[in-house]
Amino acid sequence: MPKVSVIIPAYNAMAYLPETVESVLKQTFTDFEVLIINDGSKDHIEQWATQVTDPRVKLISQPNQGVCVARNTGIAQAQGEYVAFLDADDLWDSTKLEKQVCRLEEKPEVGLVYTWTILVTEKGEPTEVLVASHAEGNVWEQLLVQDMMSNCSSAMVRRSCFETVGGFDQNLSYCADRDMWVRIAARYPFAAVKEPLTLYRRHSSSMSKNQNKTLQELRQVIEKTFQSVPLELLYLRNQTYGWMNLFAAWGSLESDMNYREAMDYRHQAVLHYPQIRYTPIYLRLSLAIAITRWFGPGGYANLRELTRTLRRQLRLATGI
Repeated sequence: MPKVSVIIPAYNAMAYLPETVESVLKQTFTDFEVLIINDGSKDHIEQWATQVTDPRVKLISQPNQGVCVARNTGIAQAQGEYVAFLDADDLWDSTKLEKQVCRLEEKPEVGLVYTWTILVTEKGEPTEVLVASHAEGNVWEQLLVQDMMSNCSSAMVRRSCFETVGGFDQNLSYCADRDMWVRIAARYPFAAVKEPLTLYRRHSSSMSKNQNKTLQELRQVIEKTFQSVPLELLYLRNQTYGWMNLFAAWGSLESDMNYREAMDYRHQAVLHYPQIRYTPIYLRLSLAIAITRWFGPGGYANLRELTRTLRRQLRLATGI
């Protein structure tokens, strides 16, 4: 039996899928199977799959039922002790599986290991946007308030965890991974590989671009979770909504340059969680809104480029 099962849901994803699979086949850790779940695609995925000669790669086709059903199909078919998820347009560094397996082998109590994520362009070129967290151990409260993983492609999970918490919620699409990680974190410690080994592709058709739908589903996840939390933790609910609105404000500014909508979301963030005004990310957001308001999108774009240049220099200086 393979040690790791890699699950890749795919729906009309042939623009990126071959490169994604190639990033798996280049892993330094080789004891894995790749389960590509063809979720009713109308492209030439089945023809392409017949040309893949590596016996570790398997195509499982089903009628279109959504990404959560596809992931659950993969979990049901998985043979590995560990399960790693990879979206069909994302990429992995060649050492990702090796380093995650090492952490799970070292810490048998851990249920999930995640990595840092670097955002890449539609062409797969790295940006200077790094999603990094040092949270490990009992991360349930932190994960509930802020999603430090940000995407599904960074996670490796013990397959036995799904026997405890169940599969992905098939009523969700955009926030199903957040719901799953919260449920796992309620039962198991987490560990992190503190390196940017997951490459998250941002493009015009990314699910994360649909902000309204994402916020609607995130509210479902928040309310579903807080139905069963102890009374002494209910104060976290307002914090969670505060951070949700703050990140929505950033989304409005980054994707549409809509500073008025960003201001509305920022206001909601403060109403839910007044202390958020004193966080560095709130102050940066307020500066970005002011620059966009007074100098237009070009002014903000220049600020963003300057910020990314400084991040690049810092990464070069620190080796991170």
